[in-house]
Amino acid sequence: MELPEHLSIDTLKFTQEIMLELSAAATGRIAHNREYLDNILKGGETYYGINTGFGSLCNVRIKDDELSQLQENLVCSHACGMGDEVPQEIVRLMLLLKVHGLSQGYSGVRTEIVQRLADFYNHKITPVVYELGSLGASGDLAPLAHLCLPILGKGEVYHNGIKMPAAEALKKAGLQPMALAAKEGLALLNGTQFMSAYSTWSLLQVKKLQVWADVIGAMSADAFMAKNEPFKNPIHRVRPHKGQIATAERILHLLAGSEIQELKKEQVQDPYSFRCMPQVHGATKDVVDTVTKVVEVEINSVTDNPIVFHDEDAIMSGGNFHGQPLALHADFLAIAMSELANISERRTYLLVSGQRGLPPFLAPQAGLNSGFMIAQYTAAAIVSQNKQYCTPASVDSIVSSNGQEDHVSMGANAATKLRRVIMNVQRVLAIELLTAAQALDLRRPKRSSSVIENIFTEFRKEAAFMAQDDVLHNRMIAAEKFLNNDPENFGVQ
Repeated sequence: MELPEHLSIDTLKFTQEIMLELSAAATGRIAHNREYLDNILKGGETYYGINTGFGSLCNVRIKDDELSQLQENLVCSHACGMGDEVPQEIVRLMLLLKVHGLSQGYSGVRTEIVQRLADFYNHKITPVVYELGSLGASGDLAPLAHLCLPILGKGEVYHNGIKMPAAEALKKAGLQPMALAAKEGLALLNGTQFMSAYSTWSLLQVKKLQVWADVIGAMSADAFMAKNEPFKNPIHRVRPHKGQIATAERILHLLAGSEIQELKKEQVQDPYSFRCMPQVHGATKDVVDTVTKVVEVEINSVTDNPIVFHDEDAIMSGGNFHGQPLALHADFLAIAMSELANISERRTYLLVSGQRGLPPFLAPQAGLNSGFMIAQYTAAAIVSQNKQYCTPASVDSIVSSNGQEDHVSMGANAATKLRRVIMNVQRVLAIELLTAAQALDLRRPKRSSSVIENIFTEFRKEAAFMAQDDVLHNRMIAAEKFLNNDPENFGVQ
């Protein structure tokens, strides 16, 4: 598949198993840009990172016959990541986004280099990249160095899921190590593709989880005998935030036709965790929309340095590699998503609290059985951890490179902890799903709506009703995996 000229989060949803192909327009742009750079270098002028050292060594002029070695040295010296390995699906997104960024035709690289990254993607050669090492400015230097080491035949990769030296994987795929030409190492390492890949992965998960939050919240509402009045249109018409309106409409639709909703309710109002789902879930949706726009601008941008403007007859040094837009919005998205877990845990707490005709902790023979008592503890522990993760990374900066890089975004830290928050949100929602399903079973013979009952039936194939105490962990993991499904598969819009 040829990469489209403009990537969106929605198009990236379906890219994990495709074969990348550079379009004729892309190869033309890349080749024309490289030809311009080669001609410029013949003039003997000095350009940062092309024929100089890097960072605070920018005033050290490099001999012409050492320019290839300069670029290889750059990649090797900057491959100094530590910590956990980046998940392979995110590394594949890094490859795809790097190919797309270089294909804009302003990075001064040869077509062969961009094609080699596409070859890695197509041959399922996934470089081993580490989470720690990027300050989110000057580009994601350490992670991108590990991403690109295999071009040189160095580093480690996963080839078809098996970890091995890069040189061995290249040989299996019929590829040879490549030397780098002037500017190419810098173009590969400068860029925001580490932060962007994490942000893209996060948004792909968020698009599902924000719908699941509405679905599970609606299931819990019926299980708790909550009213549907707070979801009716007039309330939201007079406070018309987009996400709030969309959430109220979806929950009202999910509850339509429920026998439980037809029962007479004794309460005048429900607790906020039920009544305010449109306002809380909706505010998160609005943040997701904002962050999506920022990330989509980023993944379609040129973020290396210097930028080779063949059409302007100029090579300009700037700061497009600075990750501040991603850092701020990754922090914002983490905060917004953590609220879905916060309010979910509160609904779980109410469902196990022994109110409205439900047994304490949803346990048949409560006392002999503890039921879902400690499942709520787990949700509370996860929610607390999310609050710690939501301390913004973007407010920090540490001077580096002898003061040349004196303000950094810490966007890489923001992006990696965002992923942890999102994984935790899924776990908390899974606990609520398990709890709501148990409570619905206890409401029988009354039934919820057809949509909720369909999801309930499918879920029960993975996690059965708990008639007596059992190892609850197994059901919780099943619920977590169930939320990997797209809600659209169950008819939820």
